[in-house]
Order: sequence, then C-alpha cells, then structure tokens
Amino acid sequence: QVRLVESGGGLVQPGGSLRLACAASGFTFSSVGMAWYRQAPGKERELVASISSAGGWTNYGDSMKGRFTISRDNAKNMVYLQMNSLNSEDTAVYYCNVKIFGRTYWGQGTQVTVSS
Repeated sequence: QVRLVESGGGLVQPGGSLRLACAASGFTFSSVGMAWYRQAPGKERELVASISSAGGWTNYGDSMKGRFTISRDNAKNMVYLQMNSLNSEDTAVYYCNVKIFGRTYWGQGTQVTVSS
C-alpha cells in the first residue's frame, strides 16, 4: 500500500533553516509527481511546493518562492523540502502528498515551529 513518512520537523528560530524529508513506498515513485502541503492552526491546508516525476519542473506557493526548494531522489524514493529564512508564519504541520490514479494520499505530517 502507499505509504508516505515525513521527518525533519522541529523547533527553529526565525531566520533559520530546516530540511524535511519524505520516504515513499508502495508505488512507482519515479512515475509520479510529489508535493508538500502545510496546515497551520485554524487555517486551510495549502500547497507549499510540487515537483514533477523526473524533477525537472517545480512549483511553489507564493509565500515560499525564493525561500523553499523541493527536490527528489528517485533512486531512494525520497522527496525533500529545504526551507530557509523561516518565519513565524511558516509554523505548521507539513505533509507529503501524492496523487495516484485520482486518489490522494497523505503522510502523517511533521510539525515545524518557528519561534524564538
């Protein structure tokens, strides 16, 4: 079955960096696009970044452009999110996401807290 496991979240000071990772299994990873979403308390889940199956195309939410970088390693079935210049508005649970044949799958999420 499809499984997505996020890691790398934690507490970071404003201006700091974190790198999230998502380990994927149960499907042909190199054939599908992947994405990161986030959900802050009291807010709707929003797209953070997405990447095509081969990694040649990426897309970012407006507030993430220039600060976040999504990447993938198809040999390891991993997708990453490098987050720089973090601020308090980046505090949220971050989820790995994949859509396969019209069905959406989510990981359990990893908490990112930006605070001094």
